[in-house]
Amino acid sequence: MSAGIRVTVWNEGIHEKELPRCQAVYPDGMGKAIGQYLEQQSDIASVHYSELADPDQGLSDAILDNTDVMTWWGHTAHDKVTDANAERVQKRVLAGMGLIVLHSGHMSKPFMRLMGTGCFLKWREYGEDGEKERLWVVDPSHPIVDGVPEYIELPNTEMYGEPFGIPQPDQQVFISWFQGGEVFRSGCCWHREAGKVFYFRPGHETFPIYFNEHIRKVIHNAVRWAAPVRLADGFIQGNVQPLEKME
Repeated sequence: MSAGIRVTVWNEGIHEKELPRCQAVYPDGMGKAIGQYLEQQSDIASVHYSELADPDQGLSDAILDNTDVMTWWGHTAHDKVTDANAERVQKRVLAGMGLIVLHSGHMSKPFMRLMGTGCFLKWREYGEDGEKERLWVVDPSHPIVDGVPEYIELPNTEMYGEPFGIPQPDQQVFISWFQGGEVFRSGCCWHREAGKVFYFRPGHETFPIYFNEHIRKVIHNAVRWAAPVRLADGFIQGNVQPLEKME
């Protein structure tokens, strides 16, 4: 990826317009809080911002053609994403595009298609201040945790708990502990054909989690990890002739 990684930050963009608490925490939107940090990184070539209200829901072929990695935040309007757009994202991931699914994006159509499972979980009403979370690194050799401390402590967040209805991850990067006693697989990696998927739990809309330096670092590392591998020409799927003479 010597030319740099082209990122599309897809954000539902509804809470910022409707919830005063979200507006107060993210006056420019959650997508901008994620993308503006990425824009400062030397290995990021471009950051495009897409929202549900955009033409083609921000998921046109023109946008996807210029996307190496997409981050996805959704919550209240998963059902509004068209099946055609969800399939378009799924196919791009299978062809090599990276996908970083954040917080309540676990119920998004593209993620559920790529997982093939229900993706449901346990959760708790978070109240005004939520509760404390510690995200523990469980694979210190993984590139997603490069430069990240042993654990990330978030003083105010929403609890997600097991069981989490996902297929067994290829790599487990983080496990969270919550003040109420629950634990959760909060950083999970999968390979899907030529593409990579990372689910990262933190990011409730009324807490300033996307301004946390360690959370931002993890997302940047995940973008680097999920970026497509540029294969040489000549890889073939389908009917082929044998390389050796067959008697």
